[in-house]
Amino acid sequence: MRRGRLLLVGLRAWSGRGRERNMSKKRKLDSGAQDSLYFDSYADVAIHEEMLADTVRTDTYRRGIFRAGGRIQGKAVLDVGAGTGVLSVFCAQAGARKVYAVEASSIAEQAARVVRLNGLADRVEVVRGAVERAELPEKVDVIVSEWMGYALLHESMLNSVISARDRWLRPGGLILPERAELFVAPINHLVAEERLSFWSTVKGQYGVDMSCMTDFARSCIMNGEISVQPVSVEDVLSHPCRFATLDLHTVTLEQLKRVSGSFCCRCFGSSSLNAFCVWFAVTFPGEDGSQPLVLSTSPFKPETHWKQAVLYLDEPVDVVQDTRVEGSISMFPSEQSSRHICIHVEYTIGEHKQKSKTFSIPDWGQESQ
Repeated sequence: MRRGRLLLVGLRAWSGRGRERNMSKKRKLDSGAQDSLYFDSYADVAIHEEMLADTVRTDTYRRGIFRAGGRIQGKAVLDVGAGTGVLSVFCAQAGARKVYAVEASSIAEQAARVVRLNGLADRVEVVRGAVERAELPEKVDVIVSEWMGYALLHESMLNSVISARDRWLRPGGLILPERAELFVAPINHLVAEERLSFWSTVKGQYGVDMSCMTDFARSCIMNGEISVQPVSVEDVLSHPCRFATLDLHTVTLEQLKRVSGSFCCRCFGSSSLNAFCVWFAVTFPGEDGSQPLVLSTSPFKPETHWKQAVLYLDEPVDVVQDTRVEGSISMFPSEQSSRHICIHVEYTIGEHKQKSKTFSIPDWGQESQ
């Protein structure tokens, strides 16, 4: 249950703010300091309220767990990053014999209260600590975790799930969800265009010409930060392209150091391409011949608290129907903070020369200065 909500200001849905701070010299936090800041961010109630209020997220997990009831009933389950314990309770309600709810932040105390309130203290054991250092009395048959961050990999919690898999999951065990996919599409993000055109409207409103601010606004908005905000269907300029798939049963920690893939798509019609949009989907296995259950953060699906990751180009590019947009994407941890994701995009639009740009989320060290 990881998202880093208190970083929403740092992520800057309006990504132009705070540039002076970002000009200061970056410093690298050691892994212990990074983890402390990360886990402390989950001690606040607002983060958990936002996650539970996301009905797409929570209902999909509940359905995925209950659909797997035949493989959970009478089994031992490990909940990695249990938060307030809701997934652990779902697993117990689905018939688990024992659930180990491992949570590193102080919210573990509240999870224990939730477990007792629901009369499940005999079957759900809250374990305070990082899963990498936790000790369990037995191997487990099932691992469940809501580990996804912005752009899927922000916060690197998947590493913890894989570590738990390698240490504690019995051969042939179940992982919920079991697969993750990453998608990209070119977009014309109208919100950015509206913000840029705003400066040309000031004179009509107040009699002061501020159109000269447009270039400065562009440098603030269309910078190198990953902007987390909703993208509408109307903004999307092509069919989405899947550029990476992660099988949680087989992916390794080494492979997670860089997740890469290529993309190629053709635009629907005439527009201005000013950004790429990245999102993810995770899949719960189907049981007894049923179709797999998919939790998608696509702009074509109901909005979730993950929204989408918007990667602005330095300059918009005009496209027409069937303009070819192709390139490659690599996702890797920031040098300043291993829990923060960077996205490098190399792309070619139509007959234009290939360009590249690296995007990142401000690190906790910067935010704390």
